[in-house]
Amino acid sequence: MSTSADPLAALAALPGVTESVDAVRKAVDRGYGHRVMRRRSNEVTSEAALRGARGSAALAGADWALEEVRRRTDFGAEGEPRTVGAALRLTAEAGQLLSVWRQSPLRVLARLHLVAAGGAEADDRVGRPRLAGEPVEEPLVGLDLPLPDADEVAGRLDGLARLLLAGSEAPALVTAAVVHGELLALRPFVSRNGLVARAAERIVLVGSGLDPKSICPAEVGHAEQGVAAYMAALEGYASGTPEGMAAWIAHCGRAVEFGVRESTAVCEALQRGAA
Repeated sequence: MSTSADPLAALAALPGVTESVDAVRKAVDRGYGHRVMRRRSNEVTSEAALRGARGSAALAGADWALEEVRRRTDFGAEGEPRTVGAALRLTAEAGQLLSVWRQSPLRVLARLHLVAAGGAEADDRVGRPRLAGEPVEEPLVGLDLPLPDADEVAGRLDGLARLLLAGSEAPALVTAAVVHGELLALRPFVSRNGLVARAAERIVLVGSGLDPKSICPAEVGHAEQGVAAYMAALEGYASGTPEGMAAWIAHCGRAVEFGVRESTAVCEALQRGAA
């Protein structure tokens, strides 16, 4: 991360990032400009939430068909049902935490982990960063990345919170990508870090005003690009190189664009009376 007064703005100036930011803004504007958004935006928001949760769960190892996610009501079983249930709960919770995020990002992250853990509230590891020696149970995410120790996690989380609270002139895409990438690289909790990171990205995109009605589910786009591309982009972020950071931001930008495309398809279906 840059040592400038505004590290996020410095990232926004990296080669290629401006193009990603512009492409995202244009895509979001097109999505919000659809005629269906004038009168049925709540339906689009609800469908985007469902599809976003499905995408996030897929990246966590529970790649279910959309209609299966829509149909199921029991997510209490271990394994994939629990993962899908966690993704659904996080998507619903994210919209309730916008005002708290502006005051205390770390409090929100703790809450997101508690929600993701579901019935594990009795576990004293839930809702707090992991301590020294505590293992991380995290499918897919970070398989080829060294796991930072607890002291590094605490320091970098504090730095991330201070960065967010200080404010920045950087575009929302850049901030969202950094929050997402930092949480994936750190894996600060003993489980569900990927789900939490993607929910935090959603909070930034919505709270920044880029996607105020939450109709651009980046989780859909991350899943559509595939796990291999997701991991490769994450490794770029974790490298800390300008090229790697720019590649991660671009990856997140494409994810938002794909999310817009998904919601545009929903708008078209609603317009035809097919949804």
